[in-house]
Amino acid sequence: MTNRSFSFAFREFYHFYNRGVEKRVIYKDLQDYSRFTELLYVSNTTESTDIRNIKRRNKSIFDWKPEKPLVAIGAYCLMPNHFHILLTPLQDEGVSIFMRKMCTSYSMYFNKKYERSGTLFEGKFKAKHVESDEYLKYLFSYIHLNPVKLIQSDWKEKGIKNDEKAYEYVSNFKHSSLMDYQLKPRKEVGILCKDSFPNYFQTTAQIKSELIEWLKYE
Repeated sequence: MTNRSFSFAFREFYHFYNRGVEKRVIYKDLQDYSRFTELLYVSNTTESTDIRNIKRRNKSIFDWKPEKPLVAIGAYCLMPNHFHILLTPLQDEGVSIFMRKMCTSYSMYFNKKYERSGTLFEGKFKAKHVESDEYLKYLFSYIHLNPVKLIQSDWKEKGIKNDEKAYEYVSNFKHSSLMDYQLKPRKEVGILCKDSFPNYFQTTAQIKSELIEWLKYE
């Protein structure tokens, strides 16, 4: 349930999510996923940015180093018709500026590419304040386990059929931050600011154990 009755406070954590209007698909191909992932990175600055100029001047967009980040991102996952982001604000109004920059830029890209007009997302972004350490830890698993729905849509209702297969799938799902917590080398790790979040998992084995435990939870 959406909770927008609060203001976004420093050193507090928030779970942001939104989906396509009328539950429509918002990432149709790998290029779409890639563009949104890039925007998670380039939108996170007080600077005015142009993704085309950044790409022209750098071999990879992640070689460019933004200054004065608006938020610290702890985890994210992009699903075909929605997204999840766990973050904490670093600047006054940083959350609203970041979300507006990212969603507006992606909507413009998507509408131009697919020759459509109008709203892409279902209203303003949704946000939930993370009020406990237990819930914050749970969100790392919840967000990273979202892709399981793509191979077994009813796993939460009927139980997981094969937890090792499910774990293998989410471990190789490129459109989330799980790979970065598993220390798999890739430039997208620059999106995250892990130091702004509790270090719940000291090893990749602990990450796997936690995710498998939630997969088996009834």
